[in-house]
Amino acid sequence: MTAVVGVFTCPKKMEYGPCGGVGFDGCCEVSDHRCVFVDAPTVRWPGVAGDGRMPGEPAPSQGVAAANAGAEAMRAVIAERQIVVADFPARALDAASIAECAALLAGEVDAVLAGDSGAERVQFSPTYRAALIQSQGLAVWSGLNCRDRNRVAIEGELAGLADVGVGGVHCVTGDHTLTGSRPDALPVFDLDSTRVAALARAAGHLVSVGDSPATPPVGERAARLVEKERAGAEIAFVNHAGGVEPVASFIRDVRRHEEAAGLRVRGTGGLGFVGCVPVVVDRGSAELLATFTTLVLPEGYLERILGARDVYAEGVAAAIEFSQGLLELSGMIGVNLSGGATPGREGHFADALARISAGIGVRQRPARG
Repeated sequence: MTAVVGVFTCPKKMEYGPCGGVGFDGCCEVSDHRCVFVDAPTVRWPGVAGDGRMPGEPAPSQGVAAANAGAEAMRAVIAERQIVVADFPARALDAASIAECAALLAGEVDAVLAGDSGAERVQFSPTYRAALIQSQGLAVWSGLNCRDRNRVAIEGELAGLADVGVGGVHCVTGDHTLTGSRPDALPVFDLDSTRVAALARAAGHLVSVGDSPATPPVGERAARLVEKERAGAEIAFVNHAGGVEPVASFIRDVRRHEEAAGLRVRGTGGLGFVGCVPVVVDRGSAELLATFTTLVLPEGYLERILGARDVYAEGVAAAIEFSQGLLELSGMIGVNLSGGATPGREGHFADALARISAGIGVRQRPARG
């Protein structure tokens, strides 16, 4: 294990930190001390390429899996055009709500990002949730976090997600149980997102990770993302960073680090990027978005929407406008419509996501030549 040496240790036992929960002043999200990774050198990925192993670990008995059908289908779409991925707004333990939202979004977006809800203490497992959603004809980009699962449980979920054929797996370390609604539950954190990215790639998945360009250590975020790429990530979801230009600057920084690491040659290769777009269509969705850790929105974004006569229409228009700006950036393979519903209005929010996707228009564009 690669450890960060210091007086304190990471409460999430991360090896390849930091997480996205670092405060703007560099503090840990759950402890009084400064994040142990903020002032430390970037931790390099030493793993064995392709099979998820670390040095000294035995080769996996099942071997490296071929890409699952869902991953191959999603890669084919990405090769043709840009995509729209929407956060999935259904209630966590309500199969009827999941079916309703999936039916509203099927055929309207390319996939839904269906991860564990930070506001819910208990929820369906990733594999079962994915199966419920995909039964409605909607592709799933499944979130998989390390907070609640040890390595064996994570490997089991990766096998299950491959079997049901999800389009992608989004690997996150996860928020600590001391945040949100789980203070009575012990955090697991057997692995972190970089280790899971390696395991997910070995299991045959299209692998994505997240990064927060506006969160300390800002100057090292690009280098640390490239280590996740070396571990197995193919796509990076760029968290809310304050607008189009900060995202463009971050991508340029990542490209420099990729070229230095030999992951990109003469403008080819490297990560694909999905830009996160904040979706606000009423005051409840604005309040939920405000709970996102270290949120940085474009200047005046919320004020524009909440000050409008028709908040819903203005929120849809603002999301379309921001999405189209992000999609002009080099390396941007799609957008993620990010946010959540006011409790009890999940279907209403799903309808807004479908309207935004239609307004963006990438699903109606001809395939790339």
